[in-house]
Amino acid sequence: MIGWPLGLPWMAGAGACATVAALMLALLVDHLFGEPPVRWHPVVWIGTYLGWAGRRIAPAAGTSTTRRADVATFAAGTLAWCVGAALVIGAAVVLQAALWRLPLWVSAPLTGLLLKPLLAWRMLRTEVMAVEAALGVSLEAGRAQLARLVSRDVSALSEAEVRESAIESLAENFNDSVMAPLFWFVLLGLPGAALYRFANTADAMWGYRGPRGGREWEWAGKWAARADDVLSWLPARLSASLLLCVGRAWPRRNRGAARCTSRSALRREARRTPSPNSGWPMAAMALLLGVRLGKPGVYTLNETGRPPAAPDTVRAVRLGWHALFGLVMCASAATAAMAWLSTTLPR
Repeated sequence: MIGWPLGLPWMAGAGACATVAALMLALLVDHLFGEPPVRWHPVVWIGTYLGWAGRRIAPAAGTSTTRRADVATFAAGTLAWCVGAALVIGAAVVLQAALWRLPLWVSAPLTGLLLKPLLAWRMLRTEVMAVEAALGVSLEAGRAQLARLVSRDVSALSEAEVRESAIESLAENFNDSVMAPLFWFVLLGLPGAALYRFANTADAMWGYRGPRGGREWEWAGKWAARADDVLSWLPARLSASLLLCVGRAWPRRNRGAARCTSRSALRREARRTPSPNSGWPMAAMALLLGVRLGKPGVYTLNETGRPPAAPDTVRAVRLGWHALFGLVMCASAATAAMAWLSTTLPR
């Protein structure tokens, strides 16, 4: 494995086994312990850098600008993104190269521990179920809990709309926080997962078309938004396909899920959202549960579906669990297949 400087994990049979072991360990640690302390969390470090750079790049909201100033802001945002991405990739390459010089029984678990902060399933499902629990107390409590998950204004949302937003967040972040980091890990090792997490965090903090937090992000965050779109394009569609597969494979366990959801219906609904990617897992979830999901005044998915009820949140989490199991199986099979193919590549 040491002979491959980029750390492509499938370039040896032992490397493939280590990749699968690290992936499974990362998910196990996530299940048992959740997120690491804030001061040791690499995504928090990424957010600190992006916050620092963003305050120096994005102009104050309401500031009049010229075309030349907009171009300069775009260039500054692009440069800051590239510098941050280079730092993240560089650190991941150094760590992975150091791990590969250790015995596999040491490097595999250490890789899993380093991978864990780059994905988050336990926190996601906990936050979504907390919204449902808060709705059981009052609508205001549900709105307040939802505000921890989404950046939109929740003050005027009805009970059904709060639940819609929570289920949407579960589906969208199944891709952003689970599928995509693991996809890029299997493909490019720790550097791939780290790059995706940086890009996704940058999009979450900078990728707005208007003012937010007192600053204007139209040009400052344009590169960050497009980079995340590119890196999420294939994982988002894989997430939707995986959700459809598990919904069909375990219809009894996923009670309430639609048994017949066509790819054409999925494509049609996914294209209703402004985002080229987030609509795919959200549309799959809406169709499988038979519910209507949407953002008021922006889009509606599965418009003929019923408003989601409390049991639908539980069903959505169950579908996510089954999709996670399917993801592990698919990632293991893909890694094994790439290891086998690598035997035919010239060294």
